Amino acid sequence: MPFVKVLIHAVWGTKNRHPFLMDGLRYKVINHIKPNTRAKSIYIDSLNGYFDHLHCLFRLNADMNLSKAINLIKGESSFWINKNNLTRLKFEWADEYYGVSVSESVIPRVRAYIQNQEERHRKITFEDEYAELMRRYNFEGHG
Repeated sequence: MPFVKVLIHAVWGTKNRHPFLMDGLRYKVINHIKPNTRAKSIYIDSLNGYFDHLHCLFRLNADMNLSKAINLIKGESSFWINKNNLTRLKFEWADEYYGVSVSESVIPRVRAYIQNQEERHRKITFEDEYAELMRRYNFEGHG
């Protein structure tokens, strides 16, 4: 049996940055995603966000690539939100996402970063945060 420990910090937003995740919906979605991903062998370490996006620190398993994991999380959660009529408008995640591998040495910093999203977004927009992440990890042609 293979042993794989690849940790990913991923970020994805709502379509058109619509602030769907307000009024407690963010917490309902987070509490729904966690057990659902575990059933798909995606192991979430930290999950939090703001009105228009989520950050997730998770571990990929041996049979899963990043794209498949993100599509499973986003697809199932948007289906669940719409099936249960949790928003007035049709809920959609944006197509794009951000994902970067995380070394063991920075896990505590990434956890803190994810858990402090509300405080962070009192000072910075999601667009500025996303651009900062792209610059930090030197992604070319994005952002």
